[in-house]
Amino acid sequence: MTGTDVDGLVARGIKAANGGNTTLALECLEQAVKLRSTPVAWTYLAYCLARERQQVDHAIRICEEAIRKDPRSSSHYLNLGRIHLLAGRRTDAIRLFRQGMLYERNPHIEAELRRLGLRKPPLLGFLGREHPLNKYLGIILAKLRLR
Repeated sequence: MTGTDVDGLVARGIKAANGGNTTLALECLEQAVKLRSTPVAWTYLAYCLARERQQVDHAIRICEEAIRKDPRSSSHYLNLGRIHLLAGRRTDAIRLFRQGMLYERNPHIEAELRRLGLRKPPLLGFLGREHPLNKYLGIILAKLRLR
């Protein structure tokens, strides 16, 4: 297989995984990593393994290794966060999604965070979320795009 064929397999696998078809993604990515190993392909493969074969611990190790090799790719944090969600570790998943957003804007991470219904922490942590100062300061800063 040529390099473009492998790239096509990886692209097809990523598109399928992001579209929710992890069975197809698993097939494509398993073939792709046998031919050429890349951290991105491995993290998407790890997500598919966790979702399709419930190999969560193995998938987490794969993603952590990919992050060690390429720590600035938000897709690694996306997939590791998704795996943590599958394992029921919502707090860890949110932390990972936010960490991935620090490196680059990723629409899939934004969609996951929206799906989780996340709210930003209150501006003044020592006051409750419902306190008028927190509420109106948050509204004003959001309108000014400072938050």
